[in-house]
Amino acid sequence: MQLVVGRVGRPHGVRGEVTVEVRTDEPELRFAPGLAIATEPAARGPLQVETRRWHKDVLLLRFAGVADRDAAERLRGTLLVIDSADVVPSGDPDEFHDHQLIGLAVVTVGGEPVGEVSDVLHHGQDLLVVRRGKGRDDALIPFVKALVPEVDLEAGKLVVDPPEGLLEP
Repeated sequence: MQLVVGRVGRPHGVRGEVTVEVRTDEPELRFAPGLAIATEPAARGPLQVETRRWHKDVLLLRFAGVADRDAAERLRGTLLVIDSADVVPSGDPDEFHDHQLIGLAVVTVGGEPVGEVSDVLHHGQDLLVVRRGKGRDDALIPFVKALVPEVDLEAGKLVVDPPEGLLEP
């Protein structure tokens, strides 16, 4: 599975630098000079990072072969991606990456099937989007220990203890 770690923004200056919307907690690792980064669409890459610098909290990158503003502009909107297999698991047993949660079966503490995690939203609080099946609305479940007491990646399931009404439309 590919994970987006950045999105190329507008050109910066006239020598091929671009702004990057960072979507990773590890920009120093993911955008290291010399590193080749896969892209979406794939035809635009891979892009090799030539230089990296920060300017007023904005990441600026220059890619090999991108020497002017016009070439930089053609990259605008390109997604910078990595393979999920390249992400080192956290040592914290209660910390998960979105790609680990998406696709897990969701069951209640009583073993009743609820659905499948289809997305993870980050809007102030992490929310699991659970696809419930035909004719049923998706459920949004706050991803907190009190409501999600167990995540078993090996078994491919996530156990929820929803308060009354959380799973009702």
